Amino acid sequence: MRKQGRTRFKLHRRRRSGAGSYSRMWLPVRLPKLDMNRNSHANGEKPDAEKGTQPGEDRSSKLSPAGKFLVSVIIPAMNEQKTIGAVIREARRVHPHTEVIVVENGSKDKTAKAAVAAGARVLSFPEPLGHDVGRRIGAEAASGQILLFLDGDIVIPYVRLRPFIQAICAGADVVLNDYHGPVNCTPVHPVVEAKHVLNILSNRADLGGASMTGIPHAISQRALKKIGLKSLEKPPLFQVMSIVSGLRVMAVYGIAVGKMNAARKKQNGKDPLVDVVVQDHLDAISWLTTHLGARAGYTDLNRKRIRDEVKP
Repeated sequence: MRKQGRTRFKLHRRRRSGAGSYSRMWLPVRLPKLDMNRNSHANGEKPDAEKGTQPGEDRSSKLSPAGKFLVSVIIPAMNEQKTIGAVIREARRVHPHTEVIVVENGSKDKTAKAAVAAGARVLSFPEPLGHDVGRRIGAEAASGQILLFLDGDIVIPYVRLRPFIQAICAGADVVLNDYHGPVNCTPVHPVVEAKHVLNILSNRADLGGASMTGIPHAISQRALKKIGLKSLEKPPLFQVMSIVSGLRVMAVYGIAVGKMNAARKKQNGKDPLVDVVVQDHLDAISWLTTHLGARAGYTDLNRKRIRDEVKP
C-alpha cells in the first residue's frame, strides 16, 4: 500500500482480496449519502512508563492527562500470558506518542503481570466481562485522539498497524482491516456471511467483509463522541451507526487474521461465539430498519411491494 502524503491518503483503492468485485454490484437507490470531505489531525506527547498492582483497578502509577497521547491501543485479554507481551511491544511502536491499555478480565494465569512488564497500563477484572465489553472499558479509559483495537492473542508487526493510524490522521473516522474471510466455499461461515450482508444493507458493499468485529481496526475520538461508548460493545452496531451518521468508514490494509486466530474450544461441536457475533449483526440490522425504515433506506424503485408504502 502506498500513500501520497498524509493529507492525500488514497481513499478509493482496488481491493486485493478474493472477496469479489463489489464496484460492479448493482444496488437500489439509497439515502442518505455520506459526507466524505472531513479531514483532521491530532498531536500528542510521549507517554511515561506505567505500572500497577491492584486487582480490579487501574494498575498504572498515574493516569495520563487528556490529549497527552496521539494513539491509545486497546487490548482486551483473558489468559494470554504467552502472547500479550509481544502484542504490547509491537503496539507501542505504532507511533512515538502511544499508550497501551490492556483490559485483563477473567484470567487464571499471569496475563496482567506480563502486560505490566511489557509497559502497558492494565485494567484488571477478576471475572470475565463478556464478549467485546473490554473494548468499551478500554475506550472509556483512553486519552488518545486515535483508538486502535487489537486482541491479546494475535501478534501483528507494528509496520502493519501503522496504516490504520495514518488513515485516521488523513481524515478517516473508522478504519477497518481489509480482510473479508473465505467466500469461495460452501457453506460460507455464518460470521463471514453476516459481515458481507450487513455491509450491503448499509449501502457499503465496497467494504466486502471488512468489519469492526475483526481486528485490527481504529476509530477517531470524533467517531467515539458521535456514536457513543456503549455501542462499542457491539462492534457491527458501531460500524453501521458510523456509516449512517456520515462518518468516514474505510478499509485500508489487509491482514489475514482468520489464519492467525487460535481455534476456540467447541461446545457441542460448535464455536460458542458464532451465535454471539451473528446476533450482534442482527441487532445492527434491526437498528438500520428502525431508523431508516423496513427497507433499510433502499427505495423500491417504481414498484409498490410493501403495503405500508402504498398510499390510498
